[in-house]
Amino acid sequence: MTSIDFRPRGVCSQRMHIEVEDGIVRSLKVTGGCNGNLQGIARLVEGMPVEEVIRRLDGIRCGFKSTSCPDQLAQALKQQMKV
Repeated sequence: MTSIDFRPRGVCSQRMHIEVEDGIVRSLKVTGGCNGNLQGIARLVEGMPVEEVIRRLDGIRCGFKSTSCPDQLAQALKQQMKV
């Protein structure tokens, strides 16, 4: 199991803790940010292949920001998993 601790940039959330096993996201916990939305995202990505999470979330923007919490999750996975 790979454990990823990531500090998002340019968004409201402050920390992401991601557990990945055999290329599958097993859990996601986010500190800060829009609590309800991030709990929903966490439940949606659990059990999903890393490549699929990246494909679906990479490039999503929040308002006028160049990134978002979902995009930061994709960046964390890309950085750590070299995908």
